[in-house]
Amino acid sequence: MSETASKALGAPAASPDAGRWKALVFIALAQLMVVLDATIVNIALPSAQQDLGISDGNRQWVVTAYALAFGGLLLFGGRIADLWGRKKAFVVGLGGFAVASALGGAATNEAMMFGARALQGVFGALLAPAALSLLAVMFTDAKERAKAFGIYGAIAGGGGAVGLILGGFLTEYLDWRWTFFVNIPFAIVAAAGAYFVIREPEGGRNRSPLDIPGVVLSTLGLVALVYGFTRAESEGWSDSVTIGMFVASAVLLATFVIVESRVKAPLLPLRVITERNRGGVYLSLGLAIIAMFGLFLFLTYYLQIVKGYSPVKTGFAFLPMIVGMITGSTQIGTRLMTRVAPRLLMGPGFLVAALGMLLLTRLEIGSSYAALLLPAMLLLGLGMGTAFMPAMSLSTQGVEPRDSGVASAMVNTSQQVGGAIGTALLNTIAASATTAYVADHIAGATSRSQQQLVQLEAMVEGYTSAIWFAVGILVVAAAIALTFVNAGRPGSTPVTGSGSGEGVADEVQIPVVAH
Repeated sequence: MSETASKALGAPAASPDAGRWKALVFIALAQLMVVLDATIVNIALPSAQQDLGISDGNRQWVVTAYALAFGGLLLFGGRIADLWGRKKAFVVGLGGFAVASALGGAATNEAMMFGARALQGVFGALLAPAALSLLAVMFTDAKERAKAFGIYGAIAGGGGAVGLILGGFLTEYLDWRWTFFVNIPFAIVAAAGAYFVIREPEGGRNRSPLDIPGVVLSTLGLVALVYGFTRAESEGWSDSVTIGMFVASAVLLATFVIVESRVKAPLLPLRVITERNRGGVYLSLGLAIIAMFGLFLFLTYYLQIVKGYSPVKTGFAFLPMIVGMITGSTQIGTRLMTRVAPRLLMGPGFLVAALGMLLLTRLEIGSSYAALLLPAMLLLGLGMGTAFMPAMSLSTQGVEPRDSGVASAMVNTSQQVGGAIGTALLNTIAASATTAYVADHIAGATSRSQQQLVQLEAMVEGYTSAIWFAVGILVVAAAIALTFVNAGRPGSTPVTGSGSGEGVADEVQIPVVAH
């Protein structure tokens, strides 16, 4: 029975779970582990490649195996969370992720490493939507929801940069294997805490039969899409397999949409994505991630290769971005979310991030960290933190409890696909600009030192060319957020819905079911 209905009948409204803030600690810890894993392995990759004898041609599979499994199975993972219950899916996901991490850390050859990474992706696809949907059904008060999603948004945005610091420390002072083993204590603590603390509201499960055609079509379609972009980065956009993957993905996903509109119990009810606010969130968030993922990679290479920073020093160089994200999410976003409409945080947030990105187009070999990189990272962090927080909250707002798992999975899917697109697209742009610069300037370099200087200048030219595109992408993300997202501030105006059970006022964002 919903909160509104219980009041109408004169019954006392269901009181929020007393342990919800303790539960948030363990949910946030699990989210941190998943986000850390996306960047921590990148730092360790050169050492792991050497130890395990992985060829240059195959090394991308350490990242790709995880991305394909995670991105391809997210919708299925979200539906399983709705079917089993989010708490059970969350604990099982954590346990499986820990086992897969142990296998990765103990890997003795490339096949074992690739298998462990794929297994991490499988359990990550179960864990990530379960975590976000638990927040959606446990925090229903507008102000409390703002705080909870502020913390979650800060972790989702800043965790990747924390991964660079932790990855640098573990690789430089211990061994690359610890970038996998470090997940195990995270998972054990989060699973134990969740098991004893989380009390998921009852009655919100979706016990409809599993939509097998939808599972197959969505998984194959997303895998083809992610693999297409990953292959484009290494083999080029005109490669026949790359083009084939994009065509296959378009056909599979179009068929998926047709099937979902006709089956009785769809894997992804179209009401979840056709509501304009959630559609705007998924689209703008995906675009913002495209811009950010490429930037992480460029700045890491710039600091290590051009500036000569160690892995640890590189990690610490990202600290201003982390500070900015935490400040933007927990201070600006949380404090303003109950006072202004979400689009007035998301749109300006993306524009502030674009301003930080714009500063980075001035990168040169001799650029000062304090004068250029530090303010740019602060602006990026503040902008993204401010925008992420209302986006995360709005992505599950107004959704029926039985759909919260799959709605949460759509947030993760937009991020995962955005990451794959961003890395491939911006890397390709950078590589083309670098090649063109070398071709134009190498003839005038007569000595070896001059040739090395041209190579470094070309690398920076490539980065700045790609960053210009990232600036444009963030501006488009801001425009989408300001145009599509029309929800009022919590507790003021109704959210426009399009499906059954939607259109409820923001103050009754998720129906609360009595225990």
